Parts: sequence; C-alpha cells; structure tokens
Amino acid sequence: MSSLESRFTDLERKLKKRPLKLNAIKTLPFLIFHYAPSDEWKLRRLITNIGIQMENEGKHIVCLSMEELLWESLEAIEQQNPIEGYGAVVELEKDSGFLEAQDQVITYFSDNDRCPLVEKIAKRLENLDPEMHIVFLIHVAAMAPDLYQVHVLLDKMEGKTMVPTILFYPGSLDGITGLRFMDMRDREPMGNYRVEIL
Repeated sequence: MSSLESRFTDLERKLKKRPLKLNAIKTLPFLIFHYAPSDEWKLRRLITNIGIQMENEGKHIVCLSMEELLWESLEAIEQQNPIEGYGAVVELEKDSGFLEAQDQVITYFSDNDRCPLVEKIAKRLENLDPEMHIVFLIHVAAMAPDLYQVHVLLDKMEGKTMVPTILFYPGSLDGITGLRFMDMRDREPMGNYRVEIL
C-alpha cells in the first residue's frame, strides 16, 4: 500500500468516528490532506471510493471545486463591472504576460467586496447538515502559484461553517506544520495552519 493509500485509510477511519471531530477549534472544522501533485488522478479515484464508503456509513460527501469557485468569482466580477473580471484578465495576459494577469487576479481575490470567495464557499455550505455531510474541497491546485493562499482561506473560514471539511492540498509536508504548495522548491513552506495536516 502506498503512502497516499495508507493516509487515505487513516482519513477514512477518522471520518467514521462518532462524533466526528476534525479540529479542537470548534469554529474551524477543517483538516488538510496533503498529497503529491503527481498523484492527482490517484487521489481522484480514492475520493470516489471514500465517497461510496461514507455513503454506506450514512454520511454524504459533497465535493466543492476551488477551480469552479475561482472561475465563478471572475465571472461575477465581470458581471458587476464589464471592464473587469475574466475577459479583462485574458486581455491583460495577452498584452502584458502571465505575471501581470496573476497580479490582477490576486488583487481581485484580496478584495472581499469585489470577490467574496470565502462568502461563496460559506454560502455553498450553509444548507448542509454537519451531522450528515462532509465537504471535500478539491482542485485547490487552481490557486497556484499565488492566486489565493490556503492559510488565508482557512483563517477567513473560521466561524463560517460547522460542516466537517477536508481540504485536499497539492503539495508536500515540510516539518510538522509547514506545507509547500505544489511542491514548488523555490518557495518557503507556509506553516500558519491551525488544523491537523494528514
């Protein structure tokens, strides 16, 4: 059994516990499951399998794609102001390159009035029952390399939901709490997480 499969077995055991408690901080019911970015397809298969297992336990897995949320956010910005958002970012990348376009997206996502990403996630979770549902935040790689920092997302999600949520983090564990997003060796590992990392 690979390390990924072994840790997934640990995750399944954790999710089957009653009562389910992912974090000592009640207002932050999150757990980070890190994996090598090269294991993305293997991870997707394991997510499908654990979904079936949890259904058998009476729990419903809800997958929420960060990729979809990011694109929806850009489209919503464009609807509010047609000279901003998705189309503007595409044109900016054509004219000025990827880094300029990335900086613009970072600016959007830093402005909660313009792009309420955290509120979008909270809205998707508000009608879920913490006793019946478990959320898997997937496709987090869409935030690479710098669109939105995962630790910022978790900090802002505190108090927004009571639904147990697993964030699938593409990257490597560095020490006990350091995570290196997308295994980018030129980056310092981030270590300000107040949730368990599996």
